[in-house]
Amino acid sequence: MTGTRDEHDEEAAVTTTGTVRYWAAAKAAAGTAEEPYAAATLAEALDAAREAHRANPEFARVLTRCSFLVDGDPVGTRDHAAVRLVQGGTIEVLPPFAGG
Repeated sequence: MTGTRDEHDEEAAVTTTGTVRYWAAAKAAAGTAEEPYAAATLAEALDAAREAHRANPEFARVLTRCSFLVDGDPVGTRDHAAVRLVQGGTIEVLPPFAGG
């Protein structure tokens, strides 16, 4: 029954679109406050963002220090590949803030 499972896996990995919002140092490194994403998971969205900003190596460095909220929920230590995105969702990219 692997054919059925493969079809189910493909359906589970449907690409969705939404918005990535950058804050503080992430905003500075991205050169924008927000941009669209087209991805099924947080990991895919972040990989696409790194690729889009590959001309600025500081962007990838900043992302390694960031926290993420997906639709208002903290991602914490969850595997980014396991964090599914929804149509019209929002990813907030939050670098460490001084004094916080």
